[in-house]
Amino acid sequence: MFDGIDGIIWDWNGTLLDDSEMAIQVMNKILERRNIPQLSIDLYKEVFTFPVRDYYQKIGFDFENEPFEVPASEFIVHYNELVNSCQLHKDSVQTLTQFKNRGLSQFILSAMQQDTLNQCLERYQIASFFEYVSGLGDHYANSKIGNGHRLISELNLNPKRILLIGDTCHDFEVAQALGCSCVLVTNGHQSRTVLEATGAIVIDCLLDISDLILQN
Repeated sequence: MFDGIDGIIWDWNGTLLDDSEMAIQVMNKILERRNIPQLSIDLYKEVFTFPVRDYYQKIGFDFENEPFEVPASEFIVHYNELVNSCQLHKDSVQTLTQFKNRGLSQFILSAMQQDTLNQCLERYQIASFFEYVSGLGDHYANSKIGNGHRLISELNLNPKRILLIGDTCHDFEVAQALGCSCVLVTNGHQSRTVLEATGAIVIDCLLDISDLILQN
């Protein structure tokens, strides 16, 4: 199915890192302080989107009364306090190892702030799997497309030989903009229904994609 793939671009949050339930926990504390209705897991996976400013508006924030940067900064402070409590998805290391053993180059393209991302990779002892790690320069999770083009350019990659693996529709949009193939996994921040609407291949766990690649 993915003939000729020689590199993998990984999303981080939700794809390799199992942080969606913690993100809901943090957001519900912020919503409670503002008397905005709480999020269930199912509702969260239906409404979460990029840019995250749109997600905040969908769940009830009014930026005429409060600038987006206020709750966004509040979220990241609490998120960073709890991120060490998160684990990698159970099949993350196995999948990374299989791809490495197959000789595939691996990269990260994330909406997480760069310094925090680097610290996470060191803490989970997986930094050595990746040839290039790209995070964002601020906390507001804007589009990853620009950083993706930079990754492709700096490493002189052929996007037709790259597979991007993510857990959101935005990851699909990034892959389309870069000219890469894409697979989306349902273990993260958006539901299967939302992901399937993109037309991308959707899987339930990372080992499913390793099977698709390694069978070639």
